[in-house]
Amino acid sequence: MILVTGATGTVGREVVRRIPADLHVRIMCRKPERVVEASATAEAVYGDYRDPQSLVRALRGVRTAFLVTTGVGGDEDAVFIRTARSAGVRHVVKLSAAAVEDTGANDLITRWQRRNEELLRRSGLEWTLLRPRSFMSNTLSWASSLRSDGVVRALCGSSGNACVDPRDIADVAVRALTGEGHAGRAYTLTGPEAITAAGQTAQLGQLLGRPLRFEELEPEQARTALRARHPHDVVEALLDSAQRQRAGAKARVDPAVPALLGRPAGSFRAWAGDHLGAFV
Repeated sequence: MILVTGATGTVGREVVRRIPADLHVRIMCRKPERVVEASATAEAVYGDYRDPQSLVRALRGVRTAFLVTTGVGGDEDAVFIRTARSAGVRHVVKLSAAAVEDTGANDLITRWQRRNEELLRRSGLEWTLLRPRSFMSNTLSWASSLRSDGVVRALCGSSGNACVDPRDIADVAVRALTGEGHAGRAYTLTGPEAITAAGQTAQLGQLLGRPLRFEELEPEQARTALRARHPHDVVEALLDSAQRQRAGAKARVDPAVPALLGRPAGSFRAWAGDHLGAFV
């Protein structure tokens, strides 16, 4: 039995789609009745990191788990790992972040991910760490302004980011969940090139067949926009991350995706072409 947490999220949804149909899959989410894309052999169960008994039920009989947590600064990983160990889970594949390897990154989100990785490594469970760079799908946040006035407003317009297709992350995750030789490994997952936000805007314009304009946000403008969606400490962590991108910290292309998948990593142009409807 494979348990997938975060199965309604960007990566987890793709993981569920890619697990072979002859394997037993259990999807853990807070509202299992809303899961409509499960494979024929998957079962959806209720599970909440704030409800340890729900984790006991979700983890019963599970051999391998895909772990996604989003409560920055919280103890979701600790609760899950403790329960997984008691349930007899053998292997946990954790979605982490590429920033944990950056010695210059010391923001709240990165410190939290480092702590969570260390908890898993010390748990006695077999582990695999997936450390993706920014998701290409983050550009979906531009869709509203792009549709209304043909403008993308963002930070770091001229700074490269080797962002990754979430589908590539999912492909790697499925290999780690179902194959051998991944225990004790950490994989940094990037796209095939470092691309700027201005460059992404230009590519979207070419695909849509209409001119688009990129406008660089000032830090205070970005801070105001982010505060509408995130707590103060998370906002400051995201702004710190943007500063590191300006300094070139996110431009490195890692060979892990093509090495693991036997094909090139997906490009932003390919991802955008497959999701063009969201921008129309």
